[in-house]
Amino acid sequence: MMQQKTIPLSAWAQMALLALIWGGSFLSIKLAVAETGVLSTVAIRVAGAAAVLWAVLLPMGYRVPREWRVWGALFVMGFLNNALPFTLITWGQQSIPTGLAAILNASTAIFGVLIAALAFRDETLTARKALGVALGFLGVATAIGLRNFASLDLTSLAQLAVLGASLCYALSGTFARHALGGLPPQVAAAGMLTASAAMMVPLALMREGLPPAHHSAAAWAALGYLAVIATALAYLLFYRIIARVGAGHASLVTLMVAPVSILLGALLLGEVLPLRAYAGFAILALGLVILDGRLFRRQRPAVTLSEPGSP
Repeated sequence: MMQQKTIPLSAWAQMALLALIWGGSFLSIKLAVAETGVLSTVAIRVAGAAAVLWAVLLPMGYRVPREWRVWGALFVMGFLNNALPFTLITWGQQSIPTGLAAILNASTAIFGVLIAALAFRDETLTARKALGVALGFLGVATAIGLRNFASLDLTSLAQLAVLGASLCYALSGTFARHALGGLPPQVAAAGMLTASAAMMVPLALMREGLPPAHHSAAAWAALGYLAVIATALAYLLFYRIIARVGAGHASLVTLMVAPVSILLGALLLGEVLPLRAYAGFAILALGLVILDGRLFRRQRPAVTLSEPGSP
């Protein structure tokens, strides 16, 4: 028996930094897509992040996978975890505020529980999980406002696009457990970003051409932030946090991203969200806490199993 991992103050600081980084990604997408096409924004993000990750990992002794089977899985992951959801979120943020996009993106865990329950025998949908899922969807519905779907306008479609991205993330997590269990997570991240770049760069060039060189400094800074900070560095930091406190504790970052994005959108873009968005996030956050279940477990001294060091 081993003691359950706790979260030291330094790990909380790393989680807060990661929440700030990912919360800032929604702001950067808004700034980048204002001057760059949707496909070009995503292509620059994934290609730049892949280059940075390999530049860091190869000197550390990590190796590029050589098996065709592994690369086939990485291409599926690249599509589900990067190319498609990044495109959906970027397109959606042309029409909805950054804070609302972050709130809807937090539904990833809700979809993940449902898909895992269908895919794996050891992920049954217990009564507690069912309650968490129900509250999560109620929170999403509250944040969107069901009356907005009376006519499927651009705003409604944008919100559905962000929800579609959350579904993609959940599907990719289930697929990764099935197909990439033996691959170091850092290599899996670099590989799927490489696969994403192989998909998105040609598509962006065909549909939108080369990005214009006369972008503003803010747009170029946003693109650089998305590639280097919000994707490459964020992946490395996330896996470092998992190694320290376990995947379960690391998932608490999900609850910290949306408030950061809401605050940045209000301070830097003057965005004002309707009250239903805040109420929806509160309900969604309660659902995520119930899904996590940590607050409802009795404290047992030194009898709980330690959480895995990596997913």
